[in-house]
Amino acid sequence: MGEYIGVGRKARRCYGFDEIALVPGNVTINPNEVDVSWKLGKQQYRVPIIASAMDGVVDVKVAIAFGKHGGLGVLNLEGVQTRYEEPEELLSKVRAATPEEATELLQKIYREPVKEKLVSKRIEEIKAAGVSAAVSAIPQRAARFGPLAQEAGVDVFVVQSTVSTVKHISTEYESLDIKKLCKTMKAPVIAGNCVTYQVALELMQCGVSGVLVGIGPGAACTTRGVLGIGVPQVSATVDCAAARDAYYKKTKRYVAIITDGGMRTGGDVCKAFACGSDAVMIGSPFARAKEAPGGGYHWGMATPHANLPRGTRIQVGVTGTLDEILYGPARTDDGTQNLMGALSTAMGSVGAKTIKEFQKTEIIIAPSIQTEGKLAQRTQRVGMGK
Repeated sequence: MGEYIGVGRKARRCYGFDEIALVPGNVTINPNEVDVSWKLGKQQYRVPIIASAMDGVVDVKVAIAFGKHGGLGVLNLEGVQTRYEEPEELLSKVRAATPEEATELLQKIYREPVKEKLVSKRIEEIKAAGVSAAVSAIPQRAARFGPLAQEAGVDVFVVQSTVSTVKHISTEYESLDIKKLCKTMKAPVIAGNCVTYQVALELMQCGVSGVLVGIGPGAACTTRGVLGIGVPQVSATVDCAAARDAYYKKTKRYVAIITDGGMRTGGDVCKAFACGSDAVMIGSPFARAKEAPGGGYHWGMATPHANLPRGTRIQVGVTGTLDEILYGPARTDDGTQNLMGALSTAMGSVGAKTIKEFQKTEIIIAPSIQTEGKLAQRTQRVGMGK
């Protein structure tokens, strides 16, 4: 498998969203009659699109709004919401900073320690609105924050890092025992990020309910440039979904695959599901919402790293409300709004009544899909030419 890139060294060809297309079905279905719901452990959600645990995307208000739509907005327990009682002043400074100032300012802001009382308070604020609360922590703090989050009533606990493995070697600190965490948490645990069959399988064997797939594809992430690592999302999703299916066949326990990052439009979201995702996690499209705490700016979780930032602050603008981005009516011509409408329409077009059926969609390699017949759009920078 693969082709030679030099003497004695082979490399496997992998694919991203712009290189594939979905083939319409022989039968089509009314988009209003498809079922887009998904399950995480024993929990079921109407919206299979999760808002990323990034400070420019999700705060308590956005998490509540997502919950009322029947979805999940994940709050970052390592962010400004748990470091500062009133984070708005800091967010205003981030929005006002020049590109040259942004990373240094973020590094300074994130030096403030996380306060355990705010971890509990933020979860309780979300729960008080009567919706599911989902939070994220890095592996080094998951064992500490997990019990706090559980006591506060958390519904979903996410353990997230740039690269996640079950076998982590360190002499400087104690590695997280993911299996132990899953046993002690009453709420489902989602873990990631990974991009390979073997790591996804090992995470499932530890008892996680969901696996995040994606290293470096996010709009504000620079991991692929800084570290040179990553696998394009189409291939990564297909490989991890294959691990899920093999694990289910052996154990009869279903673990959700969640493609995380790299999706800008409804078309990208649809391709992720067709490649095997049960849900997707996205950031930059929701950073554009009027309700987003970033006010039109977006930065990755690793951007403020003290020694090796692996993200940058980008300006995405404010294009519409959260309702418009999720459900429309779309006021943009580039597929970045009414993501749920795009998903249900694509499912209807390929004849898939459920997400599981959509995962069986015929996929073709089609790098011309983004450019064929679109010269006018590209020259005028409208629609698919933006």
